[in-house]
Amino acid sequence: MAADRQPVPFSHKKHAAAACSVCHPTAAAGARAGLPGAAQCMICHQTVASNKPPIRRLARWQASGEPVPWVRLYQVPDYVVFRHATHLAAQIECASCHGPVEQRETLTRETVPNMKFCMDCHRTRKVSNACNLCHELGQ
Repeated sequence: MAADRQPVPFSHKKHAAAACSVCHPTAAAGARAGLPGAAQCMICHQTVASNKPPIRRLARWQASGEPVPWVRLYQVPDYVVFRHATHLAAQIECASCHGPVEQRETLTRETVPNMKFCMDCHRTRKVSNACNLCHELGQ
């Protein structure tokens, strides 16, 4: 799946020198990795390329308190429980699911986060494929 146009151009190739957690702060402790808010971007962009139109848009989002309308590329169905934190604690690299994002100018969805993909990964790593790992049964 090709990436939909993001509200501001974002090169992971330029920004990925930092750890993924800088822009995706909730990955290590939560279910979702989270997407950066304008305030996070503006930490650097108050001085770096601050006169460029995309950065001025970020500054307006920051000033208004509105979230940046990032277009999500990966999403599992509501009936699936996926926790980034669990996978990071197991030392699964982000690239295992998202590909080598640090080499990408523009992201695309490189894998399809479906049951087959996840079960194949679990099988390869000799991790249980019990239904209740990903589905909260009886809820």
